[in-house]
Amino acid sequence: MAVVVARSLTDALDALAGDPETQVLCGGTDVMVEVNHGQRRPTAVVCVSRIPELRGVALDGDGTLRIGAATTYADLLSPETMALAPALAAAARTVGSPQIRNAGTLGGNLGTGSPAGDTLPVLAALEATVVLVSARGERRLALSEFITGPKRTAIESDELISEVLIPAAEPGDAQDYLKVGTRNAMVIAVASCAVIARRADRTVRVGLGSVGPVPLRASEAEAWVAERIDWDRMVLLEPDATGHFGELVASAARPIDDHRSTAAYRRHAVGVLAARALRRNLSRSGAAA
Repeated sequence: MAVVVARSLTDALDALAGDPETQVLCGGTDVMVEVNHGQRRPTAVVCVSRIPELRGVALDGDGTLRIGAATTYADLLSPETMALAPALAAAARTVGSPQIRNAGTLGGNLGTGSPAGDTLPVLAALEATVVLVSARGERRLALSEFITGPKRTAIESDELISEVLIPAAEPGDAQDYLKVGTRNAMVIAVASCAVIARRADRTVRVGLGSVGPVPLRASEAEAWVAERIDWDRMVLLEPDATGHFGELVASAARPIDDHRSTAAYRRHAVGVLAARALRRNLSRSGAAA
């Protein structure tokens, strides 16, 4: 097996351009599971974890948060990132053990494209843009275009995820991420949900994970509940609105039965999570108003 430890983005892109079968490796928390189970046998590997251009979080002047693909889950738990992307930090906190959080990366979670990926519902709710680079140049895809199916993405063989772009949280915004699984710690999500309440444009955004072949949005629920929030006081105009909001979110799910759960449970659970996240968001924002 040929192994290239890239020290620059150019090194990595040259390796990918030279051999379309080259496997990209960063944290390896997903790839090595498949290798150990005999599901993947790469003949060439390019390691990108030591490329400085792929690490870090930066805030642009227009309020866009740029997160390098090799940024680890542990990096996302820095106080600065927690303030600018609270739901993403909340999702990162639920990933595996400290060892996994120190190795696993945002780009790896995206590249795997698993419906259970913890960061993906948050990125869906934030309408993230995925930046891809190759020796041919750069292209940008919305998350909904990038993930095309269960563990399938639109990335080409010579491309590398370089960064992810999301809007930074603004004063008055509230974000939350919740998931349920078969145990309390280090769990793969049976159902997960991100709820983003944005006071500036008076919108609610909902991203769902593990309840469909790709990360889903609950557009009907978003529009319905946004009209029932007093955005100045950040309270619901109808006290029982969270219940119907949860039902609308559940109806947007497209779950399946598998070895970890039934479709019926997933649908019910994601509705409960959404209602709970909405209540938590409004409680936090109302207290800060």
